[in-house]
Amino acid sequence: MEKALKQELKQAKRKSAKPMLWVSMISMTMMFAGLTSAYVVSRKRDDWVSFDLPPAFYTSTILILVSSITFMLAKFFIQKDNRQLTTLFLASTLFLGIGFVLFQLEGFNQLFNSGLFFAGAKSTVKSSFIYGITLAHLAHIAAGLIVLLVVFYNHITKKYTSLNFLGLELGAIFWHFVDILWIYLFLFFYFIR
Repeated sequence: MEKALKQELKQAKRKSAKPMLWVSMISMTMMFAGLTSAYVVSRKRDDWVSFDLPPAFYTSTILILVSSITFMLAKFFIQKDNRQLTTLFLASTLFLGIGFVLFQLEGFNQLFNSGLFFAGAKSTVKSSFIYGITLAHLAHIAAGLIVLLVVFYNHITKKYTSLNFLGLELGAIFWHFVDILWIYLFLFFYFIR
């Protein structure tokens, strides 16, 4: 009887995992919609200063796009029970994610060296928004990297198979979400100056 109850609880958890993830991603989307709306409204201020995005943001964008591809490949290969290629593509995703963070930080350094600050007398409204929104996104990337580490650990400990890879799938959904979110933010900052 106890074994049946545990199995039933496990099934309920599996059924609720994706909807809970989608609800959290919708909440995050609403937060960024609010931040980018505030950015649009603030463009009408007299002290708005327009400037180009730092080159490092272009590189980080490429890295996060490629990382989504490697995560898709990891999911594809776990479904084929190819553990070796799944490991390779999960590790690649993790390294590309770390590279994304490093280039984002380099982008902040490039902004700073250009005289564009987050706060203080020398800051501009636009630079404050770019730092703030990008830092908020980096917090989500940090969560994504933790998820990647957990997925990688679970994979190494052989928790996932072609019949049981829900954790990897949920991790991939979240990673693709932060990828799409950055692409949106990058294009937003690029076109709405």
